[in-house]
Amino acid sequence: MNLESNYLIIDMAHETYKHEGEFELESGESLPGFEIAYTTQGHLTTSKDNVVWVIHALTGDANVQEWWNGIVGEDKFYDPTKYFIVCANLLGSCYGSTNPLSINPETGKPYYYDFPNLSTRDLAASLDKLREHLGISQANTIIGGSLGGQVALEWAHLLQNKVKNTIILASNPKTSPWTIGFNETQRMSIEADSTWGQNHPDAGKKGLEAARAIAMLSYRHPEDFALKQSDKDEKLDNFRISSYLRYQGQKLANRFNAFSYWVLSKTMDSHDIGRGRGGMEKALSEIPSKVLAIGVDRDLLFLKEESQFIAKHVQKGSYHEIHSSSGHDAFLIEYGQLQYILQGFYLEGNG
Repeated sequence: MNLESNYLIIDMAHETYKHEGEFELESGESLPGFEIAYTTQGHLTTSKDNVVWVIHALTGDANVQEWWNGIVGEDKFYDPTKYFIVCANLLGSCYGSTNPLSINPETGKPYYYDFPNLSTRDLAASLDKLREHLGISQANTIIGGSLGGQVALEWAHLLQNKVKNTIILASNPKTSPWTIGFNETQRMSIEADSTWGQNHPDAGKKGLEAARAIAMLSYRHPEDFALKQSDKDEKLDNFRISSYLRYQGQKLANRFNAFSYWVLSKTMDSHDIGRGRGGMEKALSEIPSKVLAIGVDRDLLFLKEESQFIAKHVQKGSYHEIHSSSGHDAFLIEYGQLQYILQGFYLEGNG
């Protein structure tokens, strides 16, 4: 790929970056190299000043135009005719990046349960390896929600003046006991699956279905379920919400696996921007980019106060709020509100 072209039009290029050599992890463990699947679309100017890097959430992938089609795409807010848009599948995820089902080159067998622990700082460092590989010295914007927002915040601290705008959606500076608790109950569901512990790609699949059902309760607000999943008929059993949660569990289990879910949920638990940096306030104050923190008024998983905390303690921070009964998932749904907030943010800084 010739990234030096003045206007390089890419129709969503799917590629894989291979990092050769030991990759040291925050835990003290390491990976003997890794792969990251990524997509690029749009054009990169000669000055390389129009890079928008999107970071997906827990079970997302690099095909940003599919899961965020109200924000990314032709004639959308992040239009590939104006921006060079990059989205990489996070390390540990099962959509083309090195993950627990990948072959460990040192043993010739899949990692399975021997895959090392990852932190959000590790994920940011792996994305930075890809950035260097692509020859991108400056990003106009890095943007991510939920787990992706945690990684974006870590990356903004690492990048320093190499990123102009950092946008954090429905995320936090440190994972709360409340969120860790939700994640732990989901891993307990996977553990309760009798197949968990077997060296098989489908191990924990039924447990993953239950884990996803638990997660859905944290992704939405009770009002959203009342509006969309209430039963019109008087019933004693077979409630609509029950069918909905079972369907969502099966849907995820058919496209994801329990191993990656386990690793990435623990990665989310690890998040603490202040670890080893003198605390959250000090670490946030060391981020020089312009930061927009977006909270959701009825988010039960990542509370809006956590987004407000980010905006308050970075050097150049602002906070805006999405109002929605969709709860945490609103950043993936409320395109109109999000676009309005983003427009205001860029106008303020001519970004």
